[in-house]
Amino acid sequence: MSAAGSHEASKDMLTIVHDNLNIWGFPHGPVDFGLGPMNLKTLVMTWIVMGLVILFTVAATRNMKLKRPGKLQLMVEEMYQFLKGLAYENLDPKKGAALMCLLFSLFIYLLFCNLWGLVPTMMSPTADVNTTLGMAISVFILVQVLGLYYRGAKFFKHFVEPFVFFLPLVIVEELSKPLTLAFRLYGNIYAGEVLIAVLLGLIPLTINFFGGFIASVVWLSFSIFVGFIQAFIFTMLTIAYIGQVTAEHH
Repeated sequence: MSAAGSHEASKDMLTIVHDNLNIWGFPHGPVDFGLGPMNLKTLVMTWIVMGLVILFTVAATRNMKLKRPGKLQLMVEEMYQFLKGLAYENLDPKKGAALMCLLFSLFIYLLFCNLWGLVPTMMSPTADVNTTLGMAISVFILVQVLGLYYRGAKFFKHFVEPFVFFLPLVIVEELSKPLTLAFRLYGNIYAGEVLIAVLLGLIPLTINFFGGFIASVVWLSFSIFVGFIQAFIFTMLTIAYIGQVTAEHH
């Protein structure tokens, strides 16, 4: 079989698997709601994840105790302290404290997004490049705004300091940041979901067993690890980019 034929066969197999798993009847193509074409499944999964994040954080902080904290409270506090340490290492403590709510929300949301696709028949919102690109562009805009806020006109110094020949390279480097943020996250999460689909194709008996639960378990532990790592990397790079533009000597 030729390479083109093999590619088409693999594509057909993935299409069949996705059709079998699409028990909720989501349309395969974009849907136009009057605001432009949107992926309905990504939209629904995003709102579900936001709801889960709200429920998790409310449950973890509803009855906070100092002497005997609950397991959820300890989990949230450990994640918060870990991110706080990273922020304070890369930012001035005052600046880091002001951004902690944003950084914690970003990490916990990305974590839930990455892990939600491991639930049979569900999908990670971050497995859609539109989601990751939108978040990366938002971070990019935030970085520019904070750079201007903390450094004023000095923020543009790193653009005009290089020789004219190197100026395009500086601009390309700056514009590449949101692209690398977006595609690194998207590529890793999407690849994990594709591999689960491949496993389902190799083990046909599991296709109709609760959305392929057996094949999902095979890949579960590594996918959880990847989900944590990718949420950490995205948040860590956000902290690093903010630290670069808000430093006194940039």
